[in-house]
Amino acid sequence: MEHGEITEPPLSVVDEEEAEHKVERSPYEMLQESKISVEKVVAEMLSMKKEGKPKTQLRELVTQMFLNFVNLRQANRTILLEEGRVKAETERAKAPVDFTTLQLHNLMYEKSHYVKAIKACKDLKSKYPDIELVPEEEFFRDAPEEIVASILSKDCAHDLMMKRLNFELFQRKELCKLHEKLEQQKKNLSETIANRKKFLSSLPSHLKSLKKASLPVQNQLGVLHTMKLKQHHSAELLPPPLFVIYSQLLAHKEAFGEHIDLEIIGSLKEAQAFAGHQAKKDTGISTTVENSRLEDDAPGEEEDGQRRRKRPKKVRGKESLDQAGAYQAHPLKVALHVYDDEVSDPKREILITLKFEYLLKLNVVCVGIEASHEGPENDILCNLFPNDTGLELPHQSAKLFVGDATMFSGIKTSRPYKWAQHLAGIDFLPEVSPLLLTGPETSGSETAKSEDVLSGISLYCQQNRVQTILQRIRCRKAQLALVSIFTC
Repeated sequence: MEHGEITEPPLSVVDEEEAEHKVERSPYEMLQESKISVEKVVAEMLSMKKEGKPKTQLRELVTQMFLNFVNLRQANRTILLEEGRVKAETERAKAPVDFTTLQLHNLMYEKSHYVKAIKACKDLKSKYPDIELVPEEEFFRDAPEEIVASILSKDCAHDLMMKRLNFELFQRKELCKLHEKLEQQKKNLSETIANRKKFLSSLPSHLKSLKKASLPVQNQLGVLHTMKLKQHHSAELLPPPLFVIYSQLLAHKEAFGEHIDLEIIGSLKEAQAFAGHQAKKDTGISTTVENSRLEDDAPGEEEDGQRRRKRPKKVRGKESLDQAGAYQAHPLKVALHVYDDEVSDPKREILITLKFEYLLKLNVVCVGIEASHEGPENDILCNLFPNDTGLELPHQSAKLFVGDATMFSGIKTSRPYKWAQHLAGIDFLPEVSPLLLTGPETSGSETAKSEDVLSGISLYCQQNRVQTILQRIRCRKAQLALVSIFTC
């Protein structure tokens, strides 16, 4: 046999029993048996090849191999045919199942639709049960005749309910008309209020221009209302002593028609800043902190006594007083312009101008003549009342603060006169009791001296009167004028 030529192997004879046995076997069993037979044939062929046997002995093995392949193809074909048959039967059985499933889905959908519809019907609420209808007595009393007389249903209860609902609708329509009318009124009132607010917002500018235009008329008539209001607003920032002086002088001028004028001079911004600082200080936060620090740092009694024995008494000079702020005055001052009573000319000249200032650290009020230096002008205020030269501080607390230093010398024209303290409402105890001056053991010279002191005290008690002070200032000014005339 030539190489590459295929010859059909002779068919082996099988018994009828084997054929029946094959028919009875399933294709999967045939496939398994053919697989095992092919494995055996391949194993024999490999063993013969290893042993080097001639190829002629392989003919029967090749024939068995081909038969096994035929059996494999036959079993595979049988399996495929069986699979196709099973698929066909499955498809035939699936059709009624799908139809039944579709029917089931349709029924479930219809069921859910009916359930939703039933639930919606059960949950549906009518509006009229929530409407608070008027009682039947009020309905028959207040309802119009056309609503009560109408017949809407044969059922009496339903007919009455419909009539009451119609009456409710009638009332609501009337209320809607009233609401529209009130809304229109509200709109008109809002427009009126807006116009008035606009006018009120522009009113300050009109009043300002009116005040500016009325200034010439006020100056002509002598009624300086605008300036007076400005002075009153400035007076609110004055310290209490200067405010008392300002209020007393202003009251005396308005009550008795005194020929004087008042003016508040100084920086309003600094006064406002000082007032804000004082308000914060009065809250007590800074003072409590400082007190706690002082208490913590305070020495004991023994150490304090030793320090008092060792340390000499300090004498403050002028520079130390400046550093301690003894001369620190409030930013605002009160200027008093005094006119002559005998001159009736409205354009009379100022007789003298006094300037009051308040020293913050010493709690004293100082008075000086404006634009004056050492000379006869200062003699007007010196000893205006007995023993009141203004060179000494009026009360002990200020003297303790200053010590032995000389504060008010000839250079400083503003001095703390005692009558200025009484005019400012600053009261203090005298250094010597009046009873000590009138005792039984006093001699004749001392008695005369005590009588002079008592007379001075009686006059001193009157020095807080504005009229007395002004009279004495005018008399002193007239005296100096006469002296200057005679000296010339």
